[in-house]
Amino acid sequence: MIVLSCNDVSKAYVVENIIENISFTVDDNEKVGLIGLNGAGKTTLFNILTERLEPDQGSIFRAKGKKLGYLKQNTNIESEKSIMNEMLTIYDNVIKMEEELHELSHKISSFTENDDPGILEKLMNTYACLSEKFEDEDGYSFKSHIKGVLRGLGFSDSEFDKPINLLSGGQKSRVMLAKLLLEKADILLLDEPTNHLDIEAISWLEKYIKDFKGAVILISHDRYFLDNTVERVFLMENKFLKAYNGNYTEFMKKRKSELELEMKQYEEYEKEIERQEEMIRRLHAYGSKRNIRQAFSRQKALDKIKKMDKPSQDSRKVKLRFTPKIKSGRDVLKVEKMGISFNEFEVFNNLNMEIYRGEKVGIIGPNGIGKTTLLKTVAGKLVDYKGNLTLGHYVQTGYYDQEQTNLDSENTVIDEIWDENPTLNYYDIRTMLAQFLFNGDDLYKIVGDLSGGEKGRLSLLKLMTSNANFLLMDEPTNHLDIDSKEVLEDALLNYEGTVLVVSHDRYFLNKVANKIYDMSKDGISPYLGNYDYYLQKKAELEENEDDVSASKTKTQIIAEKKKEREIIRGRQQREKGIKKIEEQIEMHENEISVLEDKLCQPSTYDDKFLIIELNEKLNIQKIELEELYNQWAEIQDN
Repeated sequence: MIVLSCNDVSKAYVVENIIENISFTVDDNEKVGLIGLNGAGKTTLFNILTERLEPDQGSIFRAKGKKLGYLKQNTNIESEKSIMNEMLTIYDNVIKMEEELHELSHKISSFTENDDPGILEKLMNTYACLSEKFEDEDGYSFKSHIKGVLRGLGFSDSEFDKPINLLSGGQKSRVMLAKLLLEKADILLLDEPTNHLDIEAISWLEKYIKDFKGAVILISHDRYFLDNTVERVFLMENKFLKAYNGNYTEFMKKRKSELELEMKQYEEYEKEIERQEEMIRRLHAYGSKRNIRQAFSRQKALDKIKKMDKPSQDSRKVKLRFTPKIKSGRDVLKVEKMGISFNEFEVFNNLNMEIYRGEKVGIIGPNGIGKTTLLKTVAGKLVDYKGNLTLGHYVQTGYYDQEQTNLDSENTVIDEIWDENPTLNYYDIRTMLAQFLFNGDDLYKIVGDLSGGEKGRLSLLKLMTSNANFLLMDEPTNHLDIDSKEVLEDALLNYEGTVLVVSHDRYFLNKVANKIYDMSKDGISPYLGNYDYYLQKKAELEENEDDVSASKTKTQIIAEKKKEREIIRGRQQREKGIKKIEEQIEMHENEISVLEDKLCQPSTYDDKFLIIELNEKLNIQKIELEELYNQWAEIQDN
């Protein structure tokens, strides 16, 4: 069933078209990825689909009764409420219904035999209808739904009462995403939903989207996320939209084949044009009337041939290797027993790590664990720490941040690189800039007028051609389009220096990193491979963590056996607790069934006070049952 469609939609700003003749359909439960360069019109299309913008031509269809939810990329929320109270505003109607039910119950219970039975009958019918609607609106379970979504998006229970106006920008974005997911839309439009989420929260969101009973269109530059969520890809390019079946990786294979075919067709077209023009020149050279007529005839036919534009080529076809001007020693970084605290709050403690020349190291871990703090400490921006931090011989750090503070906004693009590398010639500078997608007139753009992605590419090139031989990078792929990310990846793969990067971009880590450090509350653990290798090894370690090594001492074995007995006792107590709760659940379900049967008996209809009493008991049983289910779920998760 089609729930959303777009038919020949076009939109222009002033005189320039942003999108032209866009048509597509989205079925119920379909998950679609919308990709394209920054400025390709993706957000414009979302604004048209949500009726925030009127198309200049074409039409939008949305199935009747289907609610649409939209998450903007740059959203802000100002509220003095706590996170939990802000979530509860979504359920204002349900909370109001609950209050009305209590009020009706009080009115009904205050009736006497002398009161008008007609009014009582009316109140009873109102109470029954409202009670049924309250249950349909998840009146008994909405609080547990809120907690589940907030936990999934990385909020701890202790943060539920935190005022929203004290949250960071990233936390506010997660609050807005949580509200959207709880609003029960039938169609979700998500613009960069993984921004500000750590890897654990992104994995939770992937599962949520896959299980979501509705249609989803998402704009994302997270290729790993797209691979795990979508079954179709919409590519916006040159003002038009083209649909591909499959996830992002399948799309890329098809796209590559398409571009190769287009280039082949263009080369054949060029050869044919050249052949026809040569024939026309020869016929003119012969000079006879007949030959001249034939030449004019061929020229007329040639003019009618539809002009074919040259397909866009990858300017990075010729790979450049970026060699640091100064070669560092083999040992680049050694951190021993490092600890950092802010006032009484401990960020991390007893941290150890080693990095060697040429390694591309990724740091992963949940938000707030101290990844950026570690990076800033290595960069020398934070100096108050315990333990030892040693940089190797001739190591010079370069810090890449999302603000691109190393750029001069008054410079042109070409001057920004040339000023730092005056010994290079014009051809060398152009070649390097082409590797980073700066071609033609782009070279003479003012740095201050560049987009975020363009500034990111230029900042990286400037850093890689500087004296730095140890690059420190904090979330370098944030807010970059996919082409810019691929430039970054290719540049780092061809960089002969050393890299330490904090990133939640799993596709990027998989392609670039050859060592992963996983930061957690228990410390930091190294994995000598890319992100997929980390996942594989972590799974293996978790499976084998109970294995006992033969080389352990008697004291260790006794201690571990004691610990194992404690674990077994804990497991037994847990199982007893689960069994007890399951028995209580069964009792409540049986009691609910009995009460519902009594309410359905004809003899009950004549006793209005009995109906009130049974309904009150039924509501209490349902609330208690929901609480028991929550307790059961919490024990299962622990």
